[in-house]
Amino acid sequence: MSDYFLRLYKDSDYDVARELFASGMKEHIGKAFQHAIRQPHIWLPALASLVLPALNLVSVTTFILAFTAALVAVWFGARYMYTSYIDHSLSHDMLDIGQYYMQRDGYCFWVVESTGGEVIGTVAAIPSSEPGGEKHLELKRLSVAKQHRGKGIAKVLCKTLMDFAQRSGCEAVVLMTTLPQIGAWKLYEKLGFKQTHYCYPPGLLGRVLDFRVLVYKYNVPAV
Repeated sequence: MSDYFLRLYKDSDYDVARELFASGMKEHIGKAFQHAIRQPHIWLPALASLVLPALNLVSVTTFILAFTAALVAVWFGARYMYTSYIDHSLSHDMLDIGQYYMQRDGYCFWVVESTGGEVIGTVAAIPSSEPGGEKHLELKRLSVAKQHRGKGIAKVLCKTLMDFAQRSGCEAVVLMTTLPQIGAWKLYEKLGFKQTHYCYPPGLLGRVLDFRVLVYKYNVPAV
């Protein structure tokens, strides 16, 4: 990382940090859509409906319109899964990053800055709120600008948080990601994280789209 350096978040990073997070999450909408339309309970009815025009039960035009509407509905469903999370995050912990992450014990927010002064990566740590996770640290807000990926920046950010967890006396680092975020969970697995389970967001839509939230855990070595 000779062309970049890691540092703590400061208030001047606010707009860039929020944009990195939001734009990074939106990149996965297409993959979530593609995964959804491959689910049997979605594509089998669509395939079966192909016989309707042949049986003169509906016109070809009506079939095309209905089929297109179904695809559009799935697309907007996949989009909603990410945009609703983005909206919640931007109005919650990302609303006042400095106060939320930098003024409380056990919390932290790091950025990677290029030598040109551009913030190109972020990661955040919070104490886990999950039952039984009193000595667990949660990894959040890992983002790297698209044009700077493949340079080991995400790995450095993750390891910085893992070291922070060890220094803080934590027993584990936990995180949640989604199935379409393939690059992210492959990186986590290379770093020693193990998937413990997966779940779905509240509501029926996540199950219909098979929008899986993957839960990972890394056991922190004792000092």
